[in-house]
Amino acid sequence: MPLSVAVLMDPIRAIKIAKDSTFAMLLEAQRRGHGLLYMEEGDLELRGDAAWARLRPLTVKDDPSGWFTLGDPAWRPLAGVDIVLARKDPPVDAQFIYDTMVLEAAQRAGAKVVNDPRSLRDCNEKLFALQFPQCIAPTLVSRDRAQLKAFVAEHGQAVLKPLDGMGGRGIFKVQAGDNNLNSMLETLLDGGHHFTIAQKYIPEITSGDKRILLVDGEPVPYALARIPQGDEFRGNLAAGGRGVGVPLTERDRWIAAQVAPELVRRGLRFVGLDVIGDYLTEINVTSPTCIRELDAQFGINIAGLMFDAIEAR
Repeated sequence: MPLSVAVLMDPIRAIKIAKDSTFAMLLEAQRRGHGLLYMEEGDLELRGDAAWARLRPLTVKDDPSGWFTLGDPAWRPLAGVDIVLARKDPPVDAQFIYDTMVLEAAQRAGAKVVNDPRSLRDCNEKLFALQFPQCIAPTLVSRDRAQLKAFVAEHGQAVLKPLDGMGGRGIFKVQAGDNNLNSMLETLLDGGHHFTIAQKYIPEITSGDKRILLVDGEPVPYALARIPQGDEFRGNLAAGGRGVGVPLTERDRWIAAQVAPELVRRGLRFVGLDVIGDYLTEINVTSPTCIRELDAQFGINIAGLMFDAIEAR
């Protein structure tokens, strides 16, 4: 049965369709005969307790010379939409939080929101992984410079990063005795106002930071290992990492099995786990990527798996 599918995303005119997972979802929804509607962050509002959005009809095609067509905008209640894909990229700032509150009102009125807006608020992509201590490397989250310096000294090498970034931005690799550590912490802590996360450095990053995608708690059988290039220690594709598809290992599947029941309980239907070596480092819930790369390398249809799960519910 055709459904109405609205997507909340960053400007579609600026995406790179060869790598954009939201675009893969839109192509799949359209292939199934679902009607597409488009909105950006500025298109949401509340009228009393009712969620409304300025929606534009959308058609897409897999053509880099012109991949979308938008119709005229019109304000509509989101209660009348079957599925809302919440795919706004971080940072998870105050405006993002407000968006989830509007989407939660739409959910209460009957729209199916993927991922669950309350969980988008609650499950910080850096902190959520700490709920699975059996899966993670030694980690400290603090606003205290002395504590963070002591952590680096204890473990010899560490990675420091903010709680609200994406694509490798603001991430530092540091070792004990580094003359730049104070400067790094000044930048990250901003006078003690911002939490910073410190993780023990995992040398297996040279083999790749693996992105494992889960659909309704079930892992896709292949991960994308994002391998650092040149003198770069970050594997993020946005930081120049090279993406290589690899089968999941037994340890990867074990980590996925540890996390999956909580993801399903929280309504997190499409999630990306980041795994380096034997360790879970992040749980990406806002707008996980790597569908296009894995589909291309292994001839699979991950967006199809996602819509199968959504439609079954």
